[in-house]
Amino acid sequence: MMVDHMEITLLIIEALKFIFPAYCANATPVLAGGGTRMDFGKNFYDGKRILGDNKTFRGFFFGWGVGIGVGLVEGLVFGFQSYPVLFSLLIPLGALLGDLTGAFFKRRLGIAPGGCLPIVDQVDFVVGAFVFSIPLAMINWELAVTVLLITPPIHLFTNFLAYKMKLKSNPW
Repeated sequence: MMVDHMEITLLIIEALKFIFPAYCANATPVLAGGGTRMDFGKNFYDGKRILGDNKTFRGFFFGWGVGIGVGLVEGLVFGFQSYPVLFSLLIPLGALLGDLTGAFFKRRLGIAPGGCLPIVDQVDFVVGAFVFSIPLAMINWELAVTVLLITPPIHLFTNFLAYKMKLKSNPW
């Protein structure tokens, strides 16, 4: 079987274009977080925090705003036919809600905010973006698999950089 490197390269480029607003939305709260906690410091019925100290309204909405802006730029550059305004709104929103869902489950497992839960930490926001992209019918299985394959190393690398730049207290 012959591997078409150009086809693989184009698929990776399409995957990056699709998920880039989610990447930006997910990364931004590290820079703009702080302020009122999204769970207001409250515990769930199991006695554990709902989300934890690291999930704040400022980080969420700043992240969503950056993700929307990135999505709109993609629409301008690549055409709103391919990247409609609704894409700009939904993909980053799904990413942020996916991340919050991951945080909720980490608290249930007793993992402290900033603690590591391999795989979940790298893809919770991607799964959220996928779910919120369903109404747009923009993603096929090849694109989804490509995003899932390229995201963990990108996520680990960017988190390591943020750690080295003292923007994060841990390298994951």
